[in-house]
Amino acid sequence: MEQRKERRRKARPEKAPEKRVLKTLDRVLSKAGICSRTEAREWIVRGRVKVNARTVRDLEHWVDVDHDAVVIDGRPLRAEKKIYLLLYKPKGYLTTYKDPDGRPTVYDLMAKVDQWVFPVGRLDQDTSGLLILTNDTQFAEQITNPEFHVPKTYLVKASTLLSDEQLAKLRDGLELKDGMTRPAKVKRVRDSESKSFFEMTITEGRNRQVRRMVEALESQVLKLVRVAVGPVRIERLQIGHWRHLTQDEVRALRKSGMRKRESGVRAGTGDGGHGGEGHS
Repeated sequence: MEQRKERRRKARPEKAPEKRVLKTLDRVLSKAGICSRTEAREWIVRGRVKVNARTVRDLEHWVDVDHDAVVIDGRPLRAEKKIYLLLYKPKGYLTTYKDPDGRPTVYDLMAKVDQWVFPVGRLDQDTSGLLILTNDTQFAEQITNPEFHVPKTYLVKASTLLSDEQLAKLRDGLELKDGMTRPAKVKRVRDSESKSFFEMTITEGRNRQVRRMVEALESQVLKLVRVAVGPVRIERLQIGHWRHLTQDEVRALRKSGMRKRESGVRAGTGDGGHGGEGHS
């Protein structure tokens, strides 16, 4: 009898060891959507965070996401409800949280938002237009990572009249100091006596990319407004105002990024680089 039990016990497949999910403490805090990674590191150094009832000040401390108890200021860590906002950023505002020189930032326009959010990508101080803010880091990754090819559309006012041949160069891609750009979608809107207005859609996020591409045509950008990210457009939103993205808009943005990434992988065109959306 005992021998049969022993044989049955040995015949049973052994349970696979439980997979542990380990992340650094600052990443756990930022992923919960309560603060930026920089703020998380400050909180840790100040001794505001405990792991399993022990204060941790080590910035490289690893946390078992499923089993360790993380407490901040005496309160258990809980993931915040995901929030997705669309802001029509005015010219002259920075997309940083604080500016040492006291210049206005987009957070000055978000005073009524009672949750921590961060900009998804950036717009430089002289660029206005659509800016998405969220506390969902995975969502932000899909929008900003160049591997996902999420398109961003800008309305451009050039300092000169641009010929069809010049606009065609933008469509074909230009050689910049940091390499060849991907082909852009370009649609002429109108011309004045001495200036051209056109819409331009790119799927990269290089620093000042739109401005540099226009400069490569021996012209300058006089005005730059981002009017769309993926399928989401500013529409009737007033400058300096914000609103919540609808669930349909969030889903459409996710699908836009996933679809572009999958097609890029199949075609062998996915970038190896990774980075946030650069200043335009």
